[in-house]
Order: sequence, then C-alpha cells, then structure tokens
Amino acid sequence: PPPRYRTARVVLVASRFNGGVTEALVEGASTTLLRHGVARANLQTLWVPGAFELPAAAASAARTLRPHAIVALGCLIKGQTPQYAAIGHAVAEGLVQISVSTGIPVTFGVILAESAAQARGRAGGPMGNRGSDAAVAALAMIDLLRQLRRPAHRPRSIVHSQKRNLL
Repeated sequence: PPPRYRTARVVLVASRFNGGVTEALVEGASTTLLRHGVARANLQTLWVPGAFELPAAAASAARTLRPHAIVALGCLIKGQTPQYAAIGHAVAEGLVQISVSTGIPVTFGVILAESAAQARGRAGGPMGNRGSDAAVAALAMIDLLRQLRRPAHRPRSIVHSQKRNLL
C-alpha cells in the first residue's frame, strides 16, 4: 500500500447494540484502513453501548486523541415505533457538529435499516459494507485536509484526484 496513510491516526467509534452487524462494520472499516496503509498502531476502536452514545465518544476522542479522522459505526433497525429514525437523526446531527467544530472529519457508517436482513445486507452482504465505505470517506477527507494545508500544491479538482486515488 502507498505510504501516505502510514502516519494517519484514525479512531473508530462503534456501538455494541446490534453487535453482529456493528462488528461486521468495524471489520470492514479496519480492513479497508489497513489495506490502504494505515498502521495498526494508529487505528483505535472505542466501543459505546448504543448509537445514541456515538457523538459523545467521537467528541471526547476528537478532543483528547486528536486523530486525523473518526469513523462512526452503528446500526439502528426499525421496530414498532419511529424511535430509530429520531435516534438516527440525532446521531447524524451530533456527529456533524463534532466534525465542524473540531475540524476533524467524522464519517457516517451508521446503518438505518427497515429490517435485520437489510442491515446485514449493508454490513458485508450484497449491498456492500457501510463500515468500509465510511473508512474510504475518512481517507478521502484526510487527503483533502492535507491538500488544503499545502496551498502551493492544491490540485484544480481535489474531488477528482481523491476519487482516482482511493478507488
């Protein structure tokens, strides 16, 4: 793998609730980050009880660990009430606030699914792995922020150069 991510520090914050699905998301994210050259020593996973706790863990990690990126992973499955949608919205909003206020990218690998089968399909099944997707997004943001910090080396199209490099 290219050495450009060797020094990148990435924190995964993962929910224990719906653990089988979330463990698959963590595996997908970890494998993707390691495959792209992130050193195992620079990859840390923090487990929280449920998706609702992801923003608090991400905020604490941003302040204390100062990683280059945070990948939030969890799974909310629709039950008999719309609670999962309300929690999903709160989690997404909380993670966005952390990213914007700290300048540390926080990517969204949280599945909101209609059923357990649909969730499994997005955690390494036929629909891919949202953990891996969120890890790729984190690497793209690491690249973008590195490029923005070096104004003399800014490419004309940062988005296109990132896409080429990661796919």
